[in-house]
Amino acid sequence: MGKQEVNRHTLKMGHSEENSDEIRVKKMDILKDFQVLFFSMSRLPSFPWTFLEKDLQSNKSTEFISDILKQTCLHSLCRKFPPSLRYRRLFLSELIRRQEAAGCEPLDELYDALAEVVGAEDSTECYKSYLLPCGDAVSLLENVALISEGTTGLVTWEAALYLAEWALDHKQAFTGRTVLELGSGVGLTGITVCRSCSPNRFVFSDCHPSVLQKLRANVQLNGLSEQTSPTVRVEELDWTGVTEEQLKEIGADTVIAADVVYDPDIVGSLVKLLSRILRCSSSPEVLICSTIRNPDTYSGFKQQLGNAGISHDVITGPVSHVFPYNRLSSIEMIKLYR
Repeated sequence: MGKQEVNRHTLKMGHSEENSDEIRVKKMDILKDFQVLFFSMSRLPSFPWTFLEKDLQSNKSTEFISDILKQTCLHSLCRKFPPSLRYRRLFLSELIRRQEAAGCEPLDELYDALAEVVGAEDSTECYKSYLLPCGDAVSLLENVALISEGTTGLVTWEAALYLAEWALDHKQAFTGRTVLELGSGVGLTGITVCRSCSPNRFVFSDCHPSVLQKLRANVQLNGLSEQTSPTVRVEELDWTGVTEEQLKEIGADTVIAADVVYDPDIVGSLVKLLSRILRCSSSPEVLICSTIRNPDTYSGFKQQLGNAGISHDVITGPVSHVFPYNRLSSIEMIKLYR
């Protein structure tokens, strides 16, 4: 082999190894996407099916589907905190459909996994797990229905996910502080702050009995309590009846709330509560994050803030994309002050 041919051969091998490394890295990223989307029970069309289809067509092998199964239905997190039965059935059926369309050999473990969930009885509750950058997961018991038992507080909404992402990018806003969360719902934002931002103390709060029950269960589920660090409490906080003494006893340095501005009937109570909070001697930093579903309700909230002598700044700038949710939703975060 001549010198030029040797060089060409070496160059070709180098390119081949580079391409192989790129494909391996891409597969790892795609596997991670499947895992993140699966455990948060994201909509099936949002999964990276195109990459899977191309892999099946080019390799005629179900090895990648086997890898996907290991990161989803066969993962230890799924055994401990499983997404809903119906969701797992749909997900596995979609994998089987793609495998059969590519003409690949049937994968026994795929059909075994489907057999496990076919015929089993569905529940009104399920687990959703949100994977943190550190590798941990926040697992939450949620209701399958968006509105259940007369409240919207039994599921995680977009603004809670956005606020949790903002917290991960701005840990200093919570480190060493006492944090009060209003309208904690199922607890995603607060648990994320507790697990990743090192507050000294965290007080979750809500007022609906069934929400409080689920919130306490989720806090415990994620290993948080009054005996842990940070110290954690779950309190019933009725916005219409909370006193300044109660707020002083909590002594919050930071107050957060996500998706609490959705009903014009409760905006007045919320603004009065925020006025009392801002009058506290601790002068807490107050952050409100909202999904703007009804512009009139949201502008009414801002108008009532102004009438109560409360000013606000809109917090702008991008946040790291950690959790899957609809990023086309109109979400705004504001900081309040007198």
